[in-house]
Order: sequence, then C-alpha cells, then structure tokens
Amino acid sequence: MTTHIDILEVSPRDGLQSEKTPVSTADKLKLINMALDAGLKRIEITSFVNPKRVPQMADAAELVRALPKRDDVIYTGMVLNTRGFERAAELGMDEIGCVVVSTETFNLKNQGASVDETLWQWADMATRAKRAGMRAQITISCAFGCPYEGEIAPARIVEIAKRAADAEPVELCLADSIGVAVPSQVRDLLGMVAGAVPGIPLRAHLHNTRGTGLANALAAIEAGVQTLDASIGGIGGCPFAPRATGNIPTDDLVYMLERSGIKTGVSLAGIIETSHWLEDVLGRPVPSQVAQAGGFPKNPKCDQTVEKAN
Repeated sequence: MTTHIDILEVSPRDGLQSEKTPVSTADKLKLINMALDAGLKRIEITSFVNPKRVPQMADAAELVRALPKRDDVIYTGMVLNTRGFERAAELGMDEIGCVVVSTETFNLKNQGASVDETLWQWADMATRAKRAGMRAQITISCAFGCPYEGEIAPARIVEIAKRAADAEPVELCLADSIGVAVPSQVRDLLGMVAGAVPGIPLRAHLHNTRGTGLANALAAIEAGVQTLDASIGGIGGCPFAPRATGNIPTDDLVYMLERSGIKTGVSLAGIIETSHWLEDVLGRPVPSQVAQAGGFPKNPKCDQTVEKAN
C-alpha cells in the first residue's frame, strides 16, 4: 500500500452542478478558498458547458477570473467539446479534463456526440492543450456500468482507454459515475487498464450511491491508483444520470486514509468546517458521515498495537 494519496477536489464542479438552488459565484469562490486553506492542491473549479443544460456552471468565466493566483495549485476545468476547450484556454486554465462515456447512449445524452466523435475531439484538444502549456487528462465515465445500457464489458473500457492514451494524457481516470461498482470489479478493471496503457497515471472517480464508495477507494489504491476524486461533504452527482447521487465525501476519505497511515496533506478539521458551512449555503445536511460525527483523534499515550498472546 502507498503511504500518500493525492485528492482531486471536485465539489465546485461535480458537487454543485446538480443543485437546483443557484449557488452564487461568491459562495463558490469561498468554497474554493476554504478547500485551499484545508490543504487541497488540485481542484476541479467548473465545467465549460452549455449553461442552458447545466445552469450552475453559467458563471465559469467570472469564477475563473476571481481565483487566487497560486503556483502550488492546479485548477482544472471540465470540457466536453472543442468549444468548451477554447473557453478554458482563453481563461488560462492549468488543466483541462475531458470526458468520454463508455456507452453510445449516455455519451449522446451527456454531450451530444458519438464515442468516436468525442475521442476525435479529445485528441485534437489534447494536442492544442500541450501547445498552450496546459495539462490535459481524460475520464472514462460509466466505466463500471451505465444507467441506460447496464453492464459494460471490461474489454470495452480497455479499448477506449487505449484510444484515449494515443493522445498522451497526463492522467487517465475511470469513473463509477452512477455508483454501481464493487471492490473486486474496481481492482480488476484498473489492473486491466494499467496493463493496457503502461506509463500513464491512473485516477479513480467513485460515487457512494450504493454505499460502496470508500471500499472501492481502497480497492483502487490496492490497484496502484495514486489520485482519487472526492467532494467536500459528499455533495454532487450527474444531472444526466438518474439517481446518480453521492460523490465520495472528502471528509470521509481523508479520515479513512489518515487513520490508516496514508497521508493526504489535507486538514480533516478544515474539511469538516467547510462541510458545515456548505450545509448553511445549501440549506440541508451534507451526506458525509464524518461531517456529522466529527473526527476521532488518536491518543498519543495509547498503544494501538495488539500483541499476540504467547
């Protein structure tokens, strides 16, 4: 097991995109600043998509222009097509994250294109991003199951991963966008993809819709993943997938990892404080269990090892 895991904080984008009540640009900016104060160094800020389809992301340009300038932080913007990329490039984003869905049905619903068309656009965007000095990474969404087509053959994900890897992304992510995966599936599929695209770092984006998110996170780490997506408070979901609620809460993930001896560089107290602030903004409790229960500090006087009886 690794001794350190990086977290890509997705609450400003994936966390807020499905909220029915508008969240102000000022509150989004405060969320980002609180995440930075808690030690997060890579944050998915927004998505450059049609505001008519995702109204919560309509202020993308205004938000990006207001971001604090940090040389030690990577700000990421999600793009689904060439127009979205051009908007992100004009604003000088550090990184673009493209998405291709594993099935034709959902890819058409999500971004109005076939899988082949999306992969072609990804290759073009990745090339242009490199020329502009931007990082480019890609996520295979619904890698573990689709709400419209059901189970996905692992060979299909491997095929898409190989094609995506031809554009030399800085990272390739497998997403359980509707929260159907189980640990054995996560380990096996990540292992297959790692073998098919050697040398490309893998990331996992896991939802807790059916209560398997944290177990799947450990399985991903066992499979060699060094970066996990998480959302403060566990807010978020996909607006185009029925009942796709529940990103892994950053609170719960940090608690589990740090108590397991895996460092994250993130302040749990700072994340819990942010979750409580989010509850006031959203007007409801957040899903994170750690946000509700609080942390459980280790007692330095307590020896937690258990010796075997002679």
